Amino acid sequence: MKMLKYALYGGRMQRNRLLRQLSVHMLRRCYSSNIRNIGILAHIDAGKTTTTERMLFYSGKTRSLGEVHRGNTVTDYLTQERERGITICSSAVTFPWNGNRINLLDTPGHIDFTMEVEQSLYAVDGVVVVLDGTAGVEAQTVTVWTQADKHKLPRLAFVNKMDRPDADFNKCVNDLKTKLETQPVCIQYPTRNENGLLAINDVITLEQLTWQPKDLGRSYSKTKLEPSAEQREMQEKRNELIDQLSGLDDELADVVISTESFDKVSNELIERALRRATCQQKVVPVLLGSAYKNVGIQRLMDAVNTYLPAPEERNQIYDCFGNEVAGKVFKIVHDKQRGPLTLVRILRGEIKRGMRLICSRGQAEVVSKLYEPLADEYREVAAVQSGDVVICAGLKSTVTGDLLTSSQSALRNAQKRLKQSKGTATTDEEEELDTDELFGIDRQIPNAVYFCSIEPPNVSSQTAMEQALRQLQREDPSLRVSYDGVTGQTVLGGMGELHMDIIKSRILSEYKIDVDLGPLQIAYKETIESPSITTLSVEKEIAGSRQNVSLTLEVVKEQSELFSLDKSPENLSNLNTLRPRILQVLRKGSVSALERGPRVGGQVVETQIRLHNATIGRGTADSFVMATAAQCVQKLLSTSGTRLLEPIMALQIVAPSERISGIMADLSRRRALINDVLPKGDRNKMILVNAPLAELSGYSSALRTISSGTASMTMQPSGFSGMNAIDESLAERRAQGLE
Repeated sequence: MKMLKYALYGGRMQRNRLLRQLSVHMLRRCYSSNIRNIGILAHIDAGKTTTTERMLFYSGKTRSLGEVHRGNTVTDYLTQERERGITICSSAVTFPWNGNRINLLDTPGHIDFTMEVEQSLYAVDGVVVVLDGTAGVEAQTVTVWTQADKHKLPRLAFVNKMDRPDADFNKCVNDLKTKLETQPVCIQYPTRNENGLLAINDVITLEQLTWQPKDLGRSYSKTKLEPSAEQREMQEKRNELIDQLSGLDDELADVVISTESFDKVSNELIERALRRATCQQKVVPVLLGSAYKNVGIQRLMDAVNTYLPAPEERNQIYDCFGNEVAGKVFKIVHDKQRGPLTLVRILRGEIKRGMRLICSRGQAEVVSKLYEPLADEYREVAAVQSGDVVICAGLKSTVTGDLLTSSQSALRNAQKRLKQSKGTATTDEEEELDTDELFGIDRQIPNAVYFCSIEPPNVSSQTAMEQALRQLQREDPSLRVSYDGVTGQTVLGGMGELHMDIIKSRILSEYKIDVDLGPLQIAYKETIESPSITTLSVEKEIAGSRQNVSLTLEVVKEQSELFSLDKSPENLSNLNTLRPRILQVLRKGSVSALERGPRVGGQVVETQIRLHNATIGRGTADSFVMATAAQCVQKLLSTSGTRLLEPIMALQIVAPSERISGIMADLSRRRALINDVLPKGDRNKMILVNAPLAELSGYSSALRTISSGTASMTMQPSGFSGMNAIDESLAERRAQGLE
């Protein structure tokens, strides 16, 4: 108040200075109890981005409704996203709602961009899972739900598209029970008003909610349900809700027992009990609406405030940092004017402009500026407190997944305290989560599914292309960039055809380099046919120093550890004399040889290298030992022979019944295994099928042709499978560019 008084009655210079200080003070954001960090997850085309646009509009953050089909949405700001009408990169937006601050991450729904979802979940405290009311739980819904399970995140379910005549609310709720094995709690049910438009019955308040289409859904009316069959049904649903929650919440159970009646339970008590059960992941509240028709979004935002946890209620595992700064990097984007921008979730402490930070890999960084997130728009702030999300400018070497701390000692002390706490008493969260991944030490990046070469249009563009790939790789850890020493080409590895196509398009549109991608190559794997053992002795003089190594190695079929020592008595005595450092060098050289098999250069899996004997001359360099070990393993793989393993994809194809026979005939030509054909609504059927990835190149276009555009398809990886000799030969010819 004193600062405000001086600002009003002091001199002009003093007033301006104090007003700047006051604005900086106000920009330090809300307390963490008034913050909600949420992610929005769904299968592709369920309506995530449309729901996000409505939230921004009704909160007053935007002045017009963005539509995916018009290409004017806030969160889908990349050219590729607006052209294709899908979310490719997760984006963060911040908006106020009823006294709280909501930081929302809109995530992709396509299987090729699952890594974007995984990294985003480290930054949130709860998620909203959007279901398509006409389709229920779909393939990617199961994937993102499993990811949320891994992070132990409380969830809300929002059944979208309930205005459509083929929407089935009860089926969606049943899918949540059966396919996701969760306990849904319906707090809303669909109904129709006197005009036949979608309305919502609120189970807790026993009110009917009706939205006004004339003002784009900004306002809605609440009408108490009159005594009727519908009112009696909702009263029964309310009693069932209380009964269900009383078995999970002691406070509610005590009130029910003391009053001996469900009618005397207040709405506030139900909401408190439901909040506790949701935060403990015992139930999932289910809401409904239609984002496109502007129905139900305000009540969804109310539910986020009411039922999902504040930052201070989660992430107790980071208490080991005490008062030190701790922030998790969950995304990096490159801005033409501002350079690399790092999105950080502040877990502990406060980050200020100009602060020096240390990433978990040891590099020191300086935060030059801080911005409030709103997709590709930025508003500068002075400081950010624990529990909030912020964009940091000026971080040059930090990558996605890193943990930022105030000092290297703070990170070491935190890890030490965490180990000590785990030795005495552990929470369920600490038992479930991988602490190395939490601290940014070991990032679990999925294996690439496709590979292809990438070439610049001319020699002068080579350096610019390499710089572009480095920046894209910082943004997207699932993009693999390597150099093939045999062909002299740069090789990209990605999660699918769409992923690779997006990378090429972004290099052209953002970096103005018209690169050429080679034909897509399948990421085959190899495994040995039979065990084999050999001895390799190498002696050579390098720069006047004699290098001498003799190794006896064996390869066997084994799925456990990659490298082991032979335990037989005749070999164990010799191996015990080897120093641990030499064993590490032998292990590193041997395992590196498994990265490239002899047939198509695929990774060798289900194979263990067993060391029988090793004789190393005095003064032999570690690099020479490592090279000899790799050469010995390569000799073994060539001697024993390898078999190819090809990636298999699980497909879900939905099509009208009259188109099923043509689709199944085409699948049989693609070496597909049809698992089941299930009814899907009144006119459609769903085919569950496993097919080799090599046979699915361009399949989405082929499916549209066969079904005249009436079929839809989703697919995701489903492991690897062996191949017969004819298919192996064909795969080798494709890898060599002969097919």
